[in-house]
Order: sequence, then C-alpha cells, then structure tokens
Amino acid sequence: MSTKSGFDSYAHALLRIVAGFTFSLHGFQKLFGFFGGMGHGARAHFFSELWLAGALECFGGLLILTGLFTRPVAFLLCGEMAVAYFRAHAPHGFWPIANGGELAVLYCFIFLFLMSAGAGQLSLDSTLSGK
Repeated sequence: MSTKSGFDSYAHALLRIVAGFTFSLHGFQKLFGFFGGMGHGARAHFFSELWLAGALECFGGLLILTGLFTRPVAFLLCGEMAVAYFRAHAPHGFWPIANGGELAVLYCFIFLFLMSAGAGQLSLDSTLSGK
C-alpha cells in the first residue's frame, strides 16, 4: 500500500542535491586543496589513487547534484564508497562509529538508493527525458 505524500518527490530531490553537493566537497579538497585540503591545503598527487577518488567525488558529486546521468554515476560512487570503506576503514575495526567509516557507509547507501530510484524531480535527467 502506497502512502506517498506530495512532499516525497521533493524530499527525494533534496536528498540527491544535498548528497551530491556535500560529496563533491570531498573531491574539491583532494583535487584542489580547498577547505583545508588534506591537511594544510595539501592535494592528491596527479593520477594517484587518491586523485582518482577526488575526481570521482568532485565531478560525480556535481553530476548527482544536477541529476545528470544519475543512475550510472550513483552506481560508480556507490562502488567507490564500498571500496573506500573496506580499504580505509574496516581494517581499523568492525563498527563504522569506531573506525571512522560512517560517511562512507551513508554515502554508499544513499548512492545505492539513487541508483535504484533515479534522480527524481528537479533534475537534468527528468528534464532531458521530458518528464
């Protein structure tokens, strides 16, 4: 039984927009040293693994924010966050609260949702599809 309200589609869009925006900020840190960078304005070395993660976060986050190519981008970012969690956080303990992996887990599942549900309203995907 569906109990959708008129607000659901806007909440979906708001989740996508805020998640895309905040996710892109992590990429801006790694690629350009913005917001303190990776400590004292440091940036990832060109074409390093960290640079690739920053590129995915910066540009993937902006695509999620605008709602363009949402499903395939969300698929890539969901995978990136799963890899980030298991490579960088899980070795430091089982629980995300103890190993610092809460954001990676949350982003992973937000992107899993967006991969399944699509961009929703207020997106370039819906504009381009004529919906």
